[in-house]
Amino acid sequence: MSNRNSKLSIQDLCYISLFTALIAVLAQISIPLPGGVPLTLQTLAVPLAGIVLGPKRGTISALLYVLLGAIGVPVFANFTGGLGIVVGVTGGFIVSFPIMALFAGFAVNKSVKNPMLWVWLVLGALVNYAIGTVWFMVATGTGLGAALAACVVPFIPTAIIKIILTGFFGVMLRRALMKANILQPEGSIRQVRHAE
Repeated sequence: MSNRNSKLSIQDLCYISLFTALIAVLAQISIPLPGGVPLTLQTLAVPLAGIVLGPKRGTISALLYVLLGAIGVPVFANFTGGLGIVVGVTGGFIVSFPIMALFAGFAVNKSVKNPMLWVWLVLGALVNYAIGTVWFMVATGTGLGAALAACVVPFIPTAIIKIILTGFFGVMLRRALMKANILQPEGSIRQVRHAE
């Protein structure tokens, strides 16, 4: 019974693919910065996938995005792809996307007035920054101060804006899709089928 309930439905796969594509599209909105880490909208799309789809589907969506880019599909910023990007200076940010989506997924069914929604989104962003900064330090041989100046400090204002937008729009989109019976909670379709 648990094996059956853990499988993904065709509908789940469609949602996952849709949000993987959304992450890839928003990755192309990229502003290069002097430190070598570009400003992109990936970090808006990744937690959005978690909030709308839930922790499992959202994480798989982000993981699929990372895997597609790693095998050479040009889904990363500026239509790049390949293992070289993943192991490069910005690779830590990319490989932490599934964790970011997972944390955002823990915020499902929370309202914008619920502090835990914002806690999970902030924690996901902090994990993304932490892994990305440490990875940058290792890849470039720079110290913590220089890495923070390149990877964190310039992005704080936009990170706050992205968290706010993701929280409000993610909750609104999830509720609208569920109200229209377009999106089902994770596992609900499989449980109904099993009961039949």
